[in-house]
Amino acid sequence: MSQPDDALDVLRGVWSAQGQTSADLDEDCGTTKTCKKMAGVGFDGLAGADEDLRTAWRARLEREGKLKPGSVRDLILGSAEVR
Repeated sequence: MSQPDDALDVLRGVWSAQGQTSADLDEDCGTTKTCKKMAGVGFDGLAGADEDLRTAWRARLEREGKLKPGSVRDLILGSAEVR
């Protein structure tokens, strides 16, 4: 059995132990559908008139505390300090 199947079995066990059904889930979450149309999704407005998109994106990540020093290589192979 694969891990996603194991996780699903655990969730089903928790729900049944609590007496929850799929009707309860629909009631709590609604029957909303996800929108898969991405034509209108973009980064308009992220960068100011005198700023490029890359700089604006990095500034936003930094403000949110999500910008970590390093490279893609460091993410994949680990940083030199960790080795």
